[in-house]
Amino acid sequence: MSLGDDWEGNDGGGRRPGDEAGKGVVTAFGKNMKTLRVRAGLDREEFGKRIGYSAATVASFEQGRRIPSSRTIDRADEALDADGLLSAWKEELEQAQYPVFFQGMAALEKAAIELLSYSALVFNGLVQTEEYMRALLAMRRPALDQETIEQRVTARLARQDIFDRSPGPLLSFVITEAVLRHRYGGKDVLRGQLEHLLLIGQKQNVEIQVMPLDCEDNAGVNGPFTVVTRKDGKKFVYVEAQGIGSLQTDPEQTALAAARYGIIRSQALSPRESLEFIEGLLESL
Repeated sequence: MSLGDDWEGNDGGGRRPGDEAGKGVVTAFGKNMKTLRVRAGLDREEFGKRIGYSAATVASFEQGRRIPSSRTIDRADEALDADGLLSAWKEELEQAQYPVFFQGMAALEKAAIELLSYSALVFNGLVQTEEYMRALLAMRRPALDQETIEQRVTARLARQDIFDRSPGPLLSFVITEAVLRHRYGGKDVLRGQLEHLLLIGQKQNVEIQVMPLDCEDNAGVNGPFTVVTRKDGKKFVYVEAQGIGSLQTDPEQTALAAARYGIIRSQALSPRESLEFIEGLLESL
């Protein structure tokens, strides 16, 4: 399971279905949209004007090649006097933009009351800047085409809505010093990433901690992982390596992972010390 390449697109053309299963849902939605448009006596150009798109983009929606945003679906529903028939598809379409293996994790992030992340290779997608995302995606091998990169950047940025939720979930990020020092994309990209991290660290529901290189003990030597807790108290653990991920739901394993994260936090610099450490790195760039 991947934690964030295919989240949500923008209103500039819509998102692509995550896989074949998602395409079935998107195709069905598109047929319904077309039926309602024809019933309303509108051609694609006129309908597009009403919802803010070209006739070509409307065709992409109707043919299941693109997924409209939630806001666009609501506008379309209103423009076609659909009485909620299109808006009712929003949740299914939101899930359809992910590969099947990611849909569960996507739902968990939206429902999380607590998210604990240990990063040892790159920054968690939730705290990445757009420039940092682009730098990472540009380094993928085999190389990604530009359209895929744009799609994934937009998707990952949309995941960061988690910081705007009210009430916000408790978010904790322990990041190794090596991640803070890697100049992926160049010095300016790293500088922007560190500045962004400092801003996020000021939020009351967010704690940023650094695991320094000179630490003699680190319970996270087995690699990065994320622990998510839902409102019902159930915990989930996500681990990913080389594009292959697993989502653990076993109570014993999730409890051990949460305990391990607690040890990692105790071994890392405190939140205050960590922000001061990041400020020092910024000054040295």
